[in-house]
Amino acid sequence: MLMYFIHKGAWLHFLPKIYHKLSCAVFQITISTKGQPIRDRQVLFISNHISYLDIPALSTVLPRIHFVAKRDVQDWPVWGFLAKLQQTVFISRNRHDAHKESAGLESVIASGKNLTIFAEGTSTDGGSVEPFKSSLFSVVQGPHAKELTIQPITIRITGLDGKPHTGADRRNLYAWPRELDMDLMPHLWRFAKSKGVELQVVFHDPIRADAFSDRKTLAKACYDAVCNGLKS
Repeated sequence: MLMYFIHKGAWLHFLPKIYHKLSCAVFQITISTKGQPIRDRQVLFISNHISYLDIPALSTVLPRIHFVAKRDVQDWPVWGFLAKLQQTVFISRNRHDAHKESAGLESVIASGKNLTIFAEGTSTDGGSVEPFKSSLFSVVQGPHAKELTIQPITIRITGLDGKPHTGADRRNLYAWPRELDMDLMPHLWRFAKSKGVELQVVFHDPIRADAFSDRKTLAKACYDAVCNGLKS
């Protein structure tokens, strides 16, 4: 009954948003923005992904949103609980679950909520952008997405530990790429002992989902926009 109240209550996003703001303050995550997020209509935000700390960073600058995350995130301490409060859509990387996962994404869109997808399907060191997984764009082919607006986002590391960042080794102080052989908690502890990170979140021009005939073309258009933001 309590969880029902939490999920249906008007303050659904209040607790996670406060927590994310506090997390950014505690871990010295400073965020600047370029451009503006769309706020006057339903939006599908498409972003690159560098670290698990991207979520508190984006939550402080985006309007009320829901994230898409890999399924094992729901079992993470603290983050998993907060992700559930935000009604995060947890997806499996197993191709056999693709239809079920698409239905979960479509249900969020059908409800009129904003959704944020890390379209690389993994985190990187922030020096480049992995090709976007077109399967994650299946949501735009649903009956409720005909007039859906898509806004690509680029997350850029502009400073680390009190200095301008240079090289992958320094980026990995904040970044948590799949090739980095370090568990979450040791990585977080190492970052906590630093002077933090400076991020720039770049909001690109919006894209109409119905302007593209297929999801692969749409994924490539979003990928190109995010890559250009990384270079700017």
